[in-house]
Amino acid sequence: MKLYTKTGDKGQTSVIGGRVDKDNLRVEAYGTIDEANSFIGQALTYLSDPMFSDIYNELIKIQHELFDCGGDLAVVKEKYPYKAKMDMIDFLEERIDYYVSEAPELERFILPGGSPAAAVIHIARTVTRRAERNVVTLMKNDPCCNEVVLKYLNRLSDYLFAIARVINFRLGLNDIEYERSALVFKTK
Repeated sequence: MKLYTKTGDKGQTSVIGGRVDKDNLRVEAYGTIDEANSFIGQALTYLSDPMFSDIYNELIKIQHELFDCGGDLAVVKEKYPYKAKMDMIDFLEERIDYYVSEAPELERFILPGGSPAAAVIHIARTVTRRAERNVVTLMKNDPCCNEVVLKYLNRLSDYLFAIARVINFRLGLNDIEYERSALVFKTK
């Protein structure tokens, strides 16, 4: 099998149900999801310690789900079944609640960083937010979109924030609060 097809040499790419320009909103959206997925893959290289086995396994699951989301965004005709489903969001919400209870209470904004794994997770989080914005723009311009993808990306960025904090906490690293932050998070 050859990796190159030469079919994109004139600035177009194949999607499910046709071809579009490579700068199409749809391609930008699923390409940004792929970028977030790659940063998650990089973070996994730092999470082989057994203390992170729960997070490690969840991130592998999420990488598959991100492929599902990207695939759903590549659909340009409604006759194809979508893969992203609401149970994916339910799982993220359950895990967010779990991790929020593990990490110390949060009152102010924090600076992204800490351990190498947490820092890369924060990058994946911000790229996920960009993917979310791209999907919003796509949905305004093209009705053929799985709305679950937008909800999933919104929840995923919250999940990534939660696990970045937990990774640092498990390593004994404190979050660094943004020093000019007001109290922005409600305490229990």
